[in-house]
Amino acid sequence: MPWKEVSIMSAREEFVRLVLQPGANKSELCRRFEISRPTGDKWIERFQMQGKAGLAERSRRPQRTPARTIADIEETIVALRKEHPAWGARTLKARLQALGHKDLPAAVSTIHAILQRHALIDPHESDKHKAFKRFEREAPNELWQMDFKGHVALSAGGRCHPLTVLDDHSRFSVCLKALGNEQSASVQSALSEAFRCYGLPRRIITDNGPPWGDTPEHPYTRLGVWLIRLGIGVNHSRPYHPQTLGKDERFHRTLKAEVLTHTSLRDLTNAQGHFDAWRAVYNLERPHHALDMKPPITRYQASPRSFPEQLPAVDYPEGSIVRRVQDGGKLSYRGRNYRVGQALRGYAVALQPDPEHDGAIDIYFCHQRVAKINLHDHELMQV
Repeated sequence: MPWKEVSIMSAREEFVRLVLQPGANKSELCRRFEISRPTGDKWIERFQMQGKAGLAERSRRPQRTPARTIADIEETIVALRKEHPAWGARTLKARLQALGHKDLPAAVSTIHAILQRHALIDPHESDKHKAFKRFEREAPNELWQMDFKGHVALSAGGRCHPLTVLDDHSRFSVCLKALGNEQSASVQSALSEAFRCYGLPRRIITDNGPPWGDTPEHPYTRLGVWLIRLGIGVNHSRPYHPQTLGKDERFHRTLKAEVLTHTSLRDLTNAQGHFDAWRAVYNLERPHHALDMKPPITRYQASPRSFPEQLPAVDYPEGSIVRRVQDGGKLSYRGRNYRVGQALRGYAVALQPDPEHDGAIDIYFCHQRVAKINLHDHELMQV
């Protein structure tokens, strides 16, 4: 990730905080962020000695001043709320505490009252969402959730299609890209950038529409085939069940409330600038209710699995029954044709007996089981 792609301060902070995570590979992260090892060491040392202020080219004013009055405290709260109009009292308090403000009101309700006094609370704004049990993966990069946030009209003409990719464990936004379409080539390019910076996840889950899915009978597309060849597991959500991608859906609500509702996007370049600035705040600063009011960077680590610039060969263990998928997405086995999907045309797949079901054959593409043949009725089933 070259420094020019996001603000210099945000990129430096993200680099340092990723390096300081337990088990992080400093040399690999320097390579991914395209800086030298001495430069990386310089920013790490400055951050450890001075915190975020040490990452600036010039010193910053201290965040806290002695003998602050109540009016000063209110002014600080109001200023942060105006900077982030969608942040509630609890989020504001957590962020100000993280910045070193120790003289805040003890009760969140007091901060809420301050916002009301300054007419900064929407009459319809309330905490009306019921509590629910959250499920998450145990570690970063075990699962990424990916989807588009609909599309947004651009003032200069055309539309922006925000591509969002969220780490399931940490809620860290690994990709927020302003795309001009929802085609596979555009998504692949954006994902390649994310993979070069953060490494490869174990698995990615998407919904069932294009470019992620083809049909319920043949869900894999060329984009999915590319991901599988990279060693990434591909899952599709249950049809008509958006809760499967609940964390990314919640991210979309936050993006809408904090950016899209208040910002006019001129063109894709302008949109990307707004997205980059907000994504840095979201990942590095914004307290998250699901993370004990800490930002996602506190729970995220870059993946040790680096992105290969050349795809590995499709290979199977010796003794595997290998078939090449022909035109129409069909393969032949025991004198019968089975259609596994046009996206696999030209690729070799492996057939292996299912050890748990007699008379069933599993079909694998690379590491992923993509279908199953029932030899009793000669039907092919998706898995």
